[in-house]
Amino acid sequence: MAQIFPKWTNRLPLFILIGAAGGIIGVVFFFWYFGSPQYTDVGYQPEQPVPYSHKLHVGDLGLDCRYCHVNVERAAVASVPPTQTCMNCHSSVATESRKLLPVRASMAENKPLEWTKVHDLPDFVYFDHSAHITAGVGCESCHGNVAAMEKVHQEKPLSMSWCLDCHNNPAPSLRPASEITTMNYQPPANQLEIAMQLIQQKNIKPPIDCSGCHR
Repeated sequence: MAQIFPKWTNRLPLFILIGAAGGIIGVVFFFWYFGSPQYTDVGYQPEQPVPYSHKLHVGDLGLDCRYCHVNVERAAVASVPPTQTCMNCHSSVATESRKLLPVRASMAENKPLEWTKVHDLPDFVYFDHSAHITAGVGCESCHGNVAAMEKVHQEKPLSMSWCLDCHNNPAPSLRPASEITTMNYQPPANQLEIAMQLIQQKNIKPPIDCSGCHR
């Protein structure tokens, strides 16, 4: 009696198994990458009420981060500058600029500008700016070199694994207090030595358990 099915069909279950395994791996990879902060959040660059240029103010004019973000060294939140901070300069600088119309209107109407948060962590995550600044983590470590950004965007994933990489090995991210707000910082040859001194002096022990960030 002639065979109904060709001989290669004996391998069909193996082909199905390999195909199913490949499909599962593909689905897992798809959600692992395309659902990760590295893909969904990095590059986020929302529209703002005023085209504020960090490149001009920080990069060209040398404005220190702490002039606008005044609470960054002593509070969990860095704070967004009030309109008065802008007007400290712009009451006499670029007073006719159309780009600054929203700023002047905010001042005249006593209404705050509605800035859109760029680096926005989930509500279930607790992050303390002052703790990181005090430890010696530079602004650039999390926010990137904003002095080169005409329009601020999110440069780091800010994911849990990204944070834990630093908490498990903080030495590469630590710098002297005088360099905290320095952009395009180049670690010295003895970076590890400096970092270990800071870790000992400040008793730096970043939490790696859940309660450290999820309170």
